[in-house]
Parts: sequence; structure tokens; C-alpha cells
Amino acid sequence: MIRRFLNVARSLGRPGVAGRTFKAMPDDTFLVSYPKSGNTWTRFLIANLLHPHHPVTLVTADRLIPGVDGHSQGQLDQLPRPRIIKSHYPFDPRYKHVIYVVRDPRDVVLSQYHYQRKRRVLPDDYPLESFVSHFLTGDVCPYGSWADNVCSWLATRMDDPGFLCIRYEDLTRDTELYVTKLARFLEVKPDLGLIRQAIDRSSVKRMRELEKTEAHLWESTKDTRKDISFLRNATSGEWRGKLPSSCAEEVESKWGYILRNLGYSTSSEDAQQNSWLPHLTPLTDPVQ
Repeated sequence: MIRRFLNVARSLGRPGVAGRTFKAMPDDTFLVSYPKSGNTWTRFLIANLLHPHHPVTLVTADRLIPGVDGHSQGQLDQLPRPRIIKSHYPFDPRYKHVIYVVRDPRDVVLSQYHYQRKRRVLPDDYPLESFVSHFLTGDVCPYGSWADNVCSWLATRMDDPGFLCIRYEDLTRDTELYVTKLARFLEVKPDLGLIRQAIDRSSVKRMRELEKTEAHLWESTKDTRKDISFLRNATSGEWRGKLPSSCAEEVESKWGYILRNLGYSTSSEDAQQNSWLPHLTPLTDPVQ
């Protein structure tokens, strides 16, 4: 079963897509995350922020902020500059201006598990415990393990002014504040009305409605099961009630030091709510 999973995962590197050979330009901004860490929602927020006159759909978001693994170099070359490009790859020195979204891996593994059920890669009776074990070794994803991907960026770019790291949990907890940070990083005037409009147009309710109408067109859901939503509950901390305790302990045993450095709890206590990097502390100046 896992061999079949890996074969499907590797098919992401199909001929014709830019992928690792993508030709980056100096004014590019990259929206990067490990898969199922909140990239889709963040991309939606950014697209609605930058294109306020036409509400973004799932299909148009793919065109406005395309992925290096979903488009050819020729298609990406035709985009107006400056471009915003989506990527899931670990550290790449050609990516100079980066928004990196990180999410608790205990939630990531649940989201990946259900997405692979949606894609019919995993049967419903495939043991979650087995999936978690393969997740920890990076065998279920063509972008390496969660820890390798996250640490490759934090170790090399953490103090770089061209690098903005946002925890998915912080984005869901105080969306207005962190969309303001995104706007400033993208050199967009953080107008409160514009920010609130982008958030409203990127609500889970609206995105679920779009998934129902565009599932047959959107690349991420085309030809997948319709009884499992791509977005699911779109919350943080689901692992506390859905991930077997043995699996949570397995993740914490291997990556506990990384989790704690990111501000995630490795006990039954609530996860820390404070941010974990100096440039992620709350804004001291009011939103204008």
C-alpha cells in the first residue's frame, strides 16, 4: 500500500512542470509551506488582498498565485511581475522573498491522511497509526518530512528581513493582525477595510461553497471523492480529539524539541498562544 502511495506522490514531479528547475526572478515572492499546513487558505487571503475588485475563486487563485508543481516554466513566465508563487519545497537559495506557513505536525498528519483518502490513495480502513509512522520518516510526501522541510527554512532564513514565518494557529486565532503583517510584507497599504474584505471573502463558509461548485474544475479536488471535503473543519488543535495518544506521543518523541521551539505544547496543557519569533510579536502600532 505505501508503495502505491509513494508512486502517486512522486507523480507530482510530472514532465512539463517547472518544479525544482523553476527560474526565479529577483522580485518574486514565494508562499511556502509543508503540504496541508494552511497554504491554500493563506493563498486565498493574499489573492483577495491583492485583487479586491473581483472576489477570488479556487480556480482563479491557482492562476493568480500558481504553484511551481502545477505549471510549466512558460506559463509562469507569462505572469505579470512581481509574481507570487506557491511552493512546498524545502529550502531553496533562489527563493529570496518568502512567506512560510508552519502548522502543528499533529494536525498536519491528520489532514494529510484524510486528503489521501479523498484522493483514493488510501482506503478508509488504512491504519492511521501506520500512516503516522510513514509520515515521520517522510515517506508519504515528495517534499521530505515535516521536520526536514520546516527546519531547512528556519535554520537558514529565520533572521532574514525577506523571510516572514507565520504559524497557522496564529493566523486562525488573530486573522486580522496576521493579514496586516502579510500586507506589510507584500508592501500593500494595510487598509482596515481592505483587510476585512479579504478575510470575509476567504471565510471557510465561502471556500466550502466554492469547493462544491468548482470541485470538478479545481486541480486539488478534480477526480477525487466528493464525500470528503478538501477543507474539512479548517481548525487547529483537532489532533487532541482525533489523533490516537500513541501517535501523538510518537510525534512528540521524535520532534518534541522542534515543537517546543515553535511554541507548541508537548503535554496535555494548552499550546502556548504567544508567538515564537521576534518579528511575529503583536504589532505595537495601530492598523491604519
